[in-house]
Amino acid sequence: MDLQLQDLTILVTAGYRGTGEGVCHVLAAEGAEVVVHGNESGQAERVVADITALGHRARPVTGDIRTDAGAAVVAAATGPVEVLVNNYGVAEGGAWFDDDMGTDAWIDMYEKNVLSAVRMIRLCVPAMRAKGFGRVVLVSTVGSVRPGARLPHYYTAKTGLVGLTGSLAQELADTGITVNCVSPGIIATAEIVERFRRRAEARGEPTDDESMQAFMVKEASWKILSGRVGTPADVGRLIAFVASPHNGYVNGTNLRIDGGLA
Repeated sequence: MDLQLQDLTILVTAGYRGTGEGVCHVLAAEGAEVVVHGNESGQAERVVADITALGHRARPVTGDIRTDAGAAVVAAATGPVEVLVNNYGVAEGGAWFDDDMGTDAWIDMYEKNVLSAVRMIRLCVPAMRAKGFGRVVLVSTVGSVRPGARLPHYYTAKTGLVGLTGSLAQELADTGITVNCVSPGIIATAEIVERFRRRAEARGEPTDDESMQAFMVKEASWKILSGRVGTPADVGRLIAFVASPHNGYVNGTNLRIDGGLA
């Protein structure tokens, strides 16, 4: 299926690493002009170079979307977009009764994982509304429906994105803009694979690619029904469809992409 992304400009926040990088590659391969965001100077350029070397379209943009001023810089430098992928998020360590898990830690997680998205929505959606077409995609986590005991502030903030999705979809009813949340389970980003690789090495287990897949599935907190760990490209393909003009009827929902984990 031709997803008809060729005429769309898509901003992917934190598209310079991890799942965001994979999403950028998929969207660019589908023909979109992808704006790869980094909070700091020099973060997005490598991904842009990799994408353009493949003959696809991409450009970098820099600004700290954890602040109002930084978000405004990103929106101004990007210009109008048809699709906003709010991929930026931070998962930082912490348990309920740790000394450093006071009020400030909870507020910090909300600032990074929710308000960063709110800022970009408020800046980017008016142009979509004026055009009569747009797609807003928020990236949450399967932990929004199956949180763990650790990282409670992170799971709580990410769950807030699910409620945000429903509210914004109601606000934008009949405008030609859809709003959806995508919630990945465990994804084999370079960072995650390296974490499991160190664990496997410590146990004297093999660390070739096939063995690592099996090891990660075995070590996952819950059974992955698909029998493998997802990839950033898996998430990218789902987002590509959600962003497509073909998708006018999936709206206001939370789409889990977790191999059946939840």
